[in-house]
Formats: sequence, structure tokens, C-alpha cells
Amino acid sequence: MNPDVIVVGAGPTGLMLANELGLAGIRTVVLERTLERSGQSRALNLQPRTAEVLDLRGWLVPIAQQALASLPHGHFAGIPLDYSLFDTRFPYQVGIPQARVERFLEDHLAAYGVPVLRGRELTGLAQDADGVTATVTGPDGTTTLRAAYLVGADGGRSRVRKELGVGFPGRDGRFSMVVADIVLEPDPALPTEWRLPSFDPLEGPAARLTWLGDGVHRFLFTSQDQTVGRAAPVTAEEVRTALSSGPGPHFRLREVRLASRFTDASRQAAQYVNGRVLLAGDAAHIHLPAGGQGLNLGVQDAFNLGWKLAATLHGWAPPGLLATYHDERHPVGAAVLENTRAQGVLLNPDDDARALRSIVAGLLSEPTANRHITGMISGLAIRYPMAPGTPAHPLLGARLPGFELPTGRGLFIARSPDSHLDALVGRWADRVDRTTTPSDPGADTVLLRPDGYVCWAGTASGDGLEAALERWFGAGG
Repeated sequence: MNPDVIVVGAGPTGLMLANELGLAGIRTVVLERTLERSGQSRALNLQPRTAEVLDLRGWLVPIAQQALASLPHGHFAGIPLDYSLFDTRFPYQVGIPQARVERFLEDHLAAYGVPVLRGRELTGLAQDADGVTATVTGPDGTTTLRAAYLVGADGGRSRVRKELGVGFPGRDGRFSMVVADIVLEPDPALPTEWRLPSFDPLEGPAARLTWLGDGVHRFLFTSQDQTVGRAAPVTAEEVRTALSSGPGPHFRLREVRLASRFTDASRQAAQYVNGRVLLAGDAAHIHLPAGGQGLNLGVQDAFNLGWKLAATLHGWAPPGLLATYHDERHPVGAAVLENTRAQGVLLNPDDDARALRSIVAGLLSEPTANRHITGMISGLAIRYPMAPGTPAHPLLGARLPGFELPTGRGLFIARSPDSHLDALVGRWADRVDRTTTPSDPGADTVLLRPDGYVCWAGTASGDGLEAALERWFGAGG
């Protein structure tokens, strides 16, 4: 085995990154310390921007076929958000357990010949000017694996991050919660369709039951014993006690399928790019899972990083391209940490927090305020900084909905054929596809990066286009 990239962690972030690298023809291997996928529901949604990202590659349809439902709104600490305020083909949340997303992404790796090596745990790493050597412990003992790059997508307690010694500033959790996939005794009051639970802190445990199908519900509750560590097992008795507390109805537990603990700890890696080792997903940031952003943030990390890492390995990346991964995604992660901390305040079960919650709910009833928060939670309002000197345009740095990028390459879009511009862009034909469209993309001509963000837009004169092509796609042929 002689991979170009080692991805540590087979969660949604690591698997998404491995698919992006496989699509680009990069030899990749995924290391995962667990022997099997857990199967626990965990995250339960794809935000609109994540749906767009998956659709760009043609992967959304098969994933959405396994969804439980689609919800036309999101929420901020349980306060509704209106996704219809944005121009998107997916103005809703796709309700799907994380385990099903992971299953698709892992199975899809077979199309690229990318292996997921389970039962292999990273126990050390060393990097030099030419690559990274990973020490891996598995069923056959300890061995080493060499690659040009290594990406840590191994969760909040990332071994990769710890081996690097990268700072992880922030704060520890102040309270502990449990999420459990459970089977309950039949009861006519049980929810039997997928919907967002109420997050009003005064409505009690029953309001946090979510139907998962096949007789299984997800139950979210605050730990009664706040001194219990995250690794402590969740007992059936603990779940029964939570089910019977607060206002009714009180449901009877039949079985705990899978359960885990989490906190509202909020931390972010100081650097996402560390020589030839990079961090993504929970390895780069941890936060309260409020508003349904965690899985989505990690998948979008991977989508931003994948094409840049592939370009570097193929040898056409312009100087500094890989560094833009940190420059673009670190601020996005910081914004998620900020909004989840704010949501945590609104979820506190005390009178002052309830008063604040009422004020915020009133503000979010105004379309302008709702659009601002919706853009943040959904990922639809992300706008990346482009190179200094790029001609200004309202589309610059933003996503451009309605176009697919199944090849993982860039795309030049023109409203009408132009032989001069076609010849110019043709010098990058191995990296940039070309198309004309009768619809109005918002400019005469638009250049999209492989992740669907506009890196140049302008008139048919093409002023600044060549510089943008060189900035994002390297030297032309």
C-alpha cells in the first residue's frame, strides 16, 4: 500500500474527504479504530448547503432515498427559521440519521478503490519535508504507513491533533447530556412521524423524542448526575428516570439500542493546516450540537479541502492554495461555535433565559433577522474571500446554485458562446469544464471553483479572468 493521503477517521467528514480525493484520482486510505460502524443515529439532518454540496457531485439523490422526511424549516435553539428566504433547490432540511449518510459514503468509496481499514488506530505520526509517517496499531500488530499528506478527521478527542500539539483553545463543557436510540412500549401518544422536537427547556423530556422509524425513537436528555464522565456507559435505569421526569406523557422503556454522552464544550484548533498534516470536522472544532450544524460543518470542511489537496498532489495547485483551507474554513467554524454558545444560553431552563428567548423569538419573526440567522445555520450565506485585485462583483465568493459539478473540476459558465473566452479557458481544459446556459447566472460569465463557489464573475470582455484562472487553477497549458 502506497497512498498519497491517509485519512484518519471514518465518520462523515473523513468519508466525504475520501470520496472527494477518490473522485480526483488520488490514492487514499482511510484508517478507523472501530471494527464496525456504530449505527447510532447521532446527527439527524442535512442542511440546505450540504444538500447542495452532495447534489453538485450527484450523490444527494441516493442518500435522500434513505431519508425519513424533509422539513421546510430549521431552528435556532428551537425557534423556527425560514429556508424559503433563500434561492436554493433545497429550502428544507433532509431528515436522515448520520449512520445512513456514513453508510452511503463508505460504500461509494468502492467506486474509487479507496479502502477503509477498520480496527486500525493511529498511535503516532511524524512529518518531514516530503511526507508523513503514521504509526498504526491493528489486529496484526503495529506497523507504519507513509503518505504525502495525512488528514485528521478523528473526532473531538483527535489523536492526530494531540500528536501535532496544536492548540485547541476554548472552554470545557458546563453540562452533560445523553442521546439514546431507544425502543418504547407502544403508546398512542408516541410520535410516529419525523419532525423536529421542541427545544423549549420547560416542556420536558417527552418533547425531545424523535421518531426514527422501525419502532425506534431518539431520546435527548440532560444527565441527572453532572459528574459522570463522557466515557461512562448510559444505563437503562438512567434513561427510564429521564423518561419519567417532568410533565407527561411518561413512556415506558423497552430497550436501549445505543447511547452516548456529550457536553456543550466549545473549542477550535488554532491551525487547520500544519505542514503536511491537516485537521477537519470535530478534530478541528467541537461545539454544542444546537441547530443541527455539526455533521454539516464537517462535510463542508471536507468539500473545501478535497479539491485543494488533490490539486496540490497533481502538481497544478498555485502557491498558497492549500493554505486557503484554513483561511476560509476557520472563520466559518468560529461562527458556528459562537452561534451554538448563544443557543446554549437560550436553552437554559431558567426564567432569565426564557425572557431572553422570548425577545429573540420576536426578533426572528422579522424576515430580515430570520434571513441573517437562517443563512448562518443553513450554510447558504457563506461567502469566501477571494484574491485581492479580483474585480468586484455581487456573486464573488458566494455559492452559485443550480449547477452540477460531477467531475470535481471547475466550471466556466457563459450566457452565450464567445470564441475568445473559450480559447482562453481552454488552456485549463484539464481542470475547468465549459458550458453555456440560456438562464441568467447573475453575470455574463462566471467561473466556479470545484466546490461551487464563484471565484470570478464579469462581462463578456473577460477582464481579470485569466488572473483568476491562474489564482485558483494554476498555470494554464
